[in-house]
Amino acid sequence: MLSTIADYTRLTKDMGKSLTQVATQPDVSRETDYYLSHIGNVKTIDDFLKDYRLYSYAMKAFGLSDMTYAKAFMRKVLTEGVGNKNTFANKLTDTRYREFATAFNFAALGSNATKTTQATTGTATHYVTQTMEQKAGDQNEGLRLALYFTRKASTITTAYQVLADKALTQVVQTALGLPSTISAADIDAQAKMITNRVKLTDFQDPAKVTKFVQRFAAMWDATQAQSDNSTNPALVLIGGASSASMDIDMLSKLQSLRFGK
Repeated sequence: MLSTIADYTRLTKDMGKSLTQVATQPDVSRETDYYLSHIGNVKTIDDFLKDYRLYSYAMKAFGLSDMTYAKAFMRKVLTEGVGNKNTFANKLTDTRYREFATAFNFAALGSNATKTTQATTGTATHYVTQTMEQKAGDQNEGLRLALYFTRKASTITTAYQVLADKALTQVVQTALGLPSTISAADIDAQAKMITNRVKLTDFQDPAKVTKFVQRFAAMWDATQAQSDNSTNPALVLIGGASSASMDIDMLSKLQSLRFGK
């Protein structure tokens, strides 16, 4: 039985406890201990990029693992920093690079860049959070998306921020009952479609974020169940057409709702 809502509720009911459980796992604690005991010795961007263990830890912490190989790109991000709107990181649509350059602000702080709270315990907290989401995704991709959206929701101020992030886009499209094929439409049309259906200011309210994520989870589980019923011959034989019809009916009702209206 699909249980994205149940798993989400279990993890978020006491987020501190959930994060502690992940942080104390041997592989996570080992990497975190290394990071915290060595990052303060890094004085330059070159030092940072040369220590792969430190660098890859930091990249994962900010959700940038898939860009770990792109050292020239990341060097430019770090070298220019975030001091003005024309820096490389500030021009990129993906805000993760700006967050990374802010945490490791060599451009402004020089050799002291790795001594800040953001660069030390702040990054370690991000790493544990990313690991929790990744492990959740290994079991249920919908749960990973729900946790990610919950973490990022308060930073969303425009529909374009949603559309610039594949995971956020998937959550919003699913919650609003929009087909993934809508991503092929004009970007401005997609943004208007989102703002017509949801008040983005609601994402500053934790209670409304929870409600939105629960809606996403219900839609996710319903669509997954519908897919399983339509593709698994055993389920069709056991449950007959009624179970599939129930899922379709549930999906239709969820799609007819408008969040925050």
